Amino acid sequence: MLAARCAALAGGLRVLTRPWLRGSGALALARAAGALRAGHGRPSAGPGPRRRGLGLSAAAVVNSAPRPLQPYLRLMRLDKPIGTWLLYLPCTWSIGLAAEPGCFPDWYMLSLFGTGAVLMRGAGCTINDMWDRDYDKKVIRTANRPIAAGDISTFQSFIFLGGQLTLALGILLCLNYYSIALGAASLLLVITYPLMKRITYWPQLALGLTFNWGALLGWSAIKGSCDPSICLPLYFSGIMWTLIYDTIYAHQDKRDDALIGLKSTALRFQENTKQWLSGFSVAMLGALSLVGVNSGQTAPYYTALAAVGAHLAHQIYTLDIHRPEDCWDKFTSNRTLGLVVLLGIVLGNLWKEKKTDEAKKSIDRIEN
Repeated sequence: MLAARCAALAGGLRVLTRPWLRGSGALALARAAGALRAGHGRPSAGPGPRRRGLGLSAAAVVNSAPRPLQPYLRLMRLDKPIGTWLLYLPCTWSIGLAAEPGCFPDWYMLSLFGTGAVLMRGAGCTINDMWDRDYDKKVIRTANRPIAAGDISTFQSFIFLGGQLTLALGILLCLNYYSIALGAASLLLVITYPLMKRITYWPQLALGLTFNWGALLGWSAIKGSCDPSICLPLYFSGIMWTLIYDTIYAHQDKRDDALIGLKSTALRFQENTKQWLSGFSVAMLGALSLVGVNSGQTAPYYTALAAVGAHLAHQIYTLDIHRPEDCWDKFTSNRTLGLVVLLGIVLGNLWKEKKTDEAKKSIDRIEN
């Protein structure tokens, strides 16, 4: 154990000293420090030689990839898959709700949307880093991102973006015509939402509109078109959820954002954050309840909503907006929340078949 700790400390010192020795000065040191912060005390996958450790984590997979490929994988945030989960989960909710009573969600659609989530999240991060490359250099947590750190040029990132969007288009073309048009309509949001932090204190709302498009797309991919009575409240609930988790996320950078002139709901709400998050939570749960009523959901679904409410209450009550580490932990816990909603949808749908079978047996007994 002691040897492992010493090795980790030595690795951290190498990350700190290497950029300084290269003569890049204080900014390079800040980047290295940011790498340590982003990795919770572990050396990040920055430039330069590094030891390749074995592990199953996303960061370990990225670190074990060929060295020329690593900056592109980090540009896609493959080493931090929480964003992909948060993009993917509303798609799974919609696909699950669209399944026939008593059936599991369409596995082919789940895999298709999962691949699309990886590609579109990567494309969104690439666009974000291209827009923000000058700002990222001024923020400790983001100074080691590949474009800001100079590991990838703007031209290279543009070519890489084109490749990701081309592959994502290939995924989209596997869907019906209605869904193809609906998916294409989201591209404007994907391109413009990184700019919102420059002009409004509500960039998290723009992110919510973008990240939850799958709540509409998943249903239409199964049914051929959207049912407004289900898709719209589901979309709204996802937007409220994004306002919750991304406001928490934004509190990590509020000091740097204020210094360089960027805006966020964290700066807008400040010490009133918990009251706002509580309001968003009530709205989210209300919209999900409406989804349940309109889709004929059953007891497991509402049990899951109760668990989601408890999760949100604990998340908000224990949140310390002045501790970036706690904000990160609360932010990442939302993957569990999203999976609980999905579990409730799947079990609730299977329960419908059980109720149907019981009703048929009752009718048969009456007829006999």
